[in-house]
Formats: sequence, structure tokens, C-alpha cells
Amino acid sequence: MSTSPRRRSIFASRLVNTAPEGEQPRVLDDLRRAILDGDEPPGTVIPIDAVATVFGVSQIPVRESLKILTGEGLVEHRPHIGYRVAKLSFEEFRELYDVRQALETSALRASVQLATPDDDRLVGSIHEALADATRRGDEKGYHAQSRRFHMALIAPSGMQRLLRMYESAWNITEPARPMARVSEVGRSRLHADHDRMIEGFVARDADRLIAESTHHYEHLREAIALFADDPELFLT
Repeated sequence: MSTSPRRRSIFASRLVNTAPEGEQPRVLDDLRRAILDGDEPPGTVIPIDAVATVFGVSQIPVRESLKILTGEGLVEHRPHIGYRVAKLSFEEFRELYDVRQALETSALRASVQLATPDDDRLVGSIHEALADATRRGDEKGYHAQSRRFHMALIAPSGMQRLLRMYESAWNITEPARPMARVSEVGRSRLHADHDRMIEGFVARDADRLIAESTHHYEHLREAIALFADDPELFLT
């Protein structure tokens, strides 16, 4: 595993201290955001001293934050290396899609019963943002809007514990930025899936929505399988 100064300095240079002047740094939140943005690939070393300098704090709150992120599955600690962005095997990565599908299926049935016209409009607007990102070739934007789309479909369920579990499973896959790696053809197919999912959602047809969601996850698995052998993303 490389621990070169270049890799170390890049991670720290992309950190942003979002705390207003005079307030305590939001070390945990800002570290989590940096990892979820996916600007540094899985396996990137997180230099405690450089991170502490960015936030103007001692190493103690940085270490405490990294321990929490380790519990969330976003960071891992390796002896003689230190902390780094968590790197999974492809099998582990794919399993998280199985977890997401199981949770999403449960939530979708409840969402259909509880959704309102406002929810319909929100899902539709996010879908348009996805289409716009696709037209502009905005890979990062597409990745972000894809997540918002799925979250908007299940949020009306009100199943807060399930939603937190779902979000946690999604977070662990974020450093790899999978949707930003899908080909244009693959994105078009996924976007067509979303069209049909919206139709089922707006019609309040749970069986149809879940059937379309099942097809969508089949296509997602096919899409991520295309970069399963990338050593930058997965353990080999």
C-alpha cells in the first residue's frame, strides 16, 4: 500500500472546514463528507497530523472522529499504516447492493401507501436532474442525483431505522463512486428503469414498483460487474 507524500497531501488539501468563524470545527462531519464525495479512492491513507492542521485542532478529535467513521464502515485502521478510506473486496461491495435491495423493497411498499403529491413532484424533479446530468456528461452530478432519487422513493415510508440502515449501506459504497463509472449506455438503461419506477410510484402500485425495482437492481449488478477487477477500487 502506497503511503507517499503526494497521496497524503492530496487528501488533506481537499478537506474543507465548514464551521463558521469562532465555532468549533466539525471534524467528524467534514471528514465524513470528504470521504463520501469520493474524490479519493478506497485505500487512500488519511494522515492524522495533516488533517489536524487543516482543522486547527490536536490529533485527539481527529482520532476520535476516525474511530467513529471506522464503526460506520467508511474508514479502516491497519497496523503500521494507520487510517485509510475503507477498501472492500468486490464480493463485499456487491453484497451491499443485496442489502440495499432488501431494505428498499420493504420501504417501497410502505412508501406507496403514504406518499403524497408533493413526494411525486420531488421524485419527478430529481429524475429531471438525473437526465440533465446525463446530457451534460456530469458524472459526479449523476452519481449524487441517483442517490437522491432512491432516497426520495423510500423516504415517505417513515421507517426511520430502516432508512438509516439503508443510508449506511449506501455510504460504504460511496468512495468507489460506482454510478460515476457506469458507461453512457448503462446510464441510459438505468434511467429508463427510473422512468418505470416513477410510473409505479405515482400510480401507487406497489407490486409494479417493486417489480421494476427488482429489474433495476439486476441492471445495477451488471453495471458494477464491469469494474469488478479494478485494483484501485477493490481488494484483490
